[in-house]
Amino acid sequence: MEEFHFCADGAEVKLRIDKYLSEKMTDFSRSFLQNLLAKELVCVNGKPVKANYKLRLGDEISVQIPPQKEVEIVAEDIPLSILYEDDDVLIVNKPKGMVVHPSAGHESGTLVNAIMYHCKDNLSGINGEIRPGIVHRIDMDTTGSLIVCKNDKAHQNIADQIQVHSINRIYEGIVMGVLKEDEGTIKTLIGRSPSDRKKMAVVKQNGKEAITHYKVLERFRNYTYVQFKLETGRTHQIRVHMAHLHHPLLGDQVYGPAKQPFSLQGQTLHAKIIGFEHPTTKEYVEFEAPLPEYFDDMLRKLRTIR
Repeated sequence: MEEFHFCADGAEVKLRIDKYLSEKMTDFSRSFLQNLLAKELVCVNGKPVKANYKLRLGDEISVQIPPQKEVEIVAEDIPLSILYEDDDVLIVNKPKGMVVHPSAGHESGTLVNAIMYHCKDNLSGINGEIRPGIVHRIDMDTTGSLIVCKNDKAHQNIADQIQVHSINRIYEGIVMGVLKEDEGTIKTLIGRSPSDRKKMAVVKQNGKEAITHYKVLERFRNYTYVQFKLETGRTHQIRVHMAHLHHPLLGDQVYGPAKQPFSLQGQTLHAKIIGFEHPTTKEYVEFEAPLPEYFDDMLRKLRTIR
């Protein structure tokens, strides 16, 4: 069982223990931490406390994390849209609504379940049993190009390219409102939102550098069709950056208004182009995922209401 220890300082006095832990242990959701409190796995000065306990100066906090149960991954015959495949990599055009790898609440129907059926035993194992072949990811409701690695050598090579930001990743999206500038660059720090730990946000400290270049493709009455080029690849980067500019992605109920027009399922965002140095040939290769039907339909609709 993993154990964490903390000591409350003056700035944390009177803070609820569940809020305090969610700020200290950002890899865990608040509901997960509250569940630990309910199971008496959180102690203050050696005694279990409830979620509403308010900290006092010098309180010694200990948190026990029980071992995670291994999820059995089952290969599933799920149709895949394959842009390219060889002995090293598989480039998939991920559909809307598909989660990349299994997690709580999404144990089946994921991209991993599908590629395990398609690739059999030919997947890299660097990211473990839960994420075989997965070297990067895109959000459930984001569509488009994704690299899957079929062996450890390819996985390490692609991971190194991601680390130095040399992979060419171009997205297209529709944002709310009309962007004034034809193009621009957003450079900020992105980290966990201090007000909602389930969300990311532009922060002034304790974040990672995030750089997004954008270019307007087409303007409509109340919306803008935009191309994004990622220089870095932070969690929810484009979604957070556009919300920061007060132009959230159309359909994004997390970073935009809860009530969205057009009854869309999540953000209108598509990973259109991915380019990288092939791990074996060392030549630059590039693949383009066509816009999904719903995206094309949305553009046609917006063009009629100018």
